[in-house]
Amino acid sequence: MSSNLPLFSVLLGGDYAGKSSAMSRLAGDPEPVRVVSVDDHFLTDRHALIGRLRRDVVKDVAAPDGAYSPDFMASMLQTAVVHLRDQLLTAADAADGQPLLVDSYYYKILAKCRLAGVRENPMYDWWRSFPQPRHVVYLKVSPHEAWRRSRRGTRLNSLEHYGERPNRTSFERYQTDLEKLMWDEIRYLPVTVVEQQNSPERTADAVREAVCHDYV
Repeated sequence: MSSNLPLFSVLLGGDYAGKSSAMSRLAGDPEPVRVVSVDDHFLTDRHALIGRLRRDVVKDVAAPDGAYSPDFMASMLQTAVVHLRDQLLTAADAADGQPLLVDSYYYKILAKCRLAGVRENPMYDWWRSFPQPRHVVYLKVSPHEAWRRSRRGTRLNSLEHYGERPNRTSFERYQTDLEKLMWDEIRYLPVTVVEQQNSPERTADAVREAVCHDYV
């Protein structure tokens, strides 16, 4: 891994903001953006463990039955944070001038840990010591649209809403608090807000324009 700080951007947004769709389109373009993510689509076979851990944390560890403590949950989610950091540094070595985009980085996970009750933790200071992006692209969608994309709550997991069972009020309140905490983490960074677009293609185009501007 390079000892030099990598040049990269972060794509951030609330749940169902359209990050996954935008990243898939950007990675598949004729002039692709190099994407670092813990989404299954971007994980190699040798890193499939990361996807399994992430799914198990959401399904079992973060379940509202109280079987595991919030600190335990945060410790498990740290595997995704460290993997993103490791893959970022590896990708930066191989990027050769290609735009590099990291999915949410540690910002969203840290915010979700705080919402789960882990207000402060020594891990947070370590995460904040990781290389910082030159730029954040923030996808903004209305609560109404995010709820619609969640199929009115049927696609939600326990880290996307308050309470044991999702409803529109618990989802929108959670998303509002999540957004505030993510902005708290990125308030010192340059941010481009991409407002809600009328298609995934237009969202991806807006993200590409914002990201590639840094590489001109």
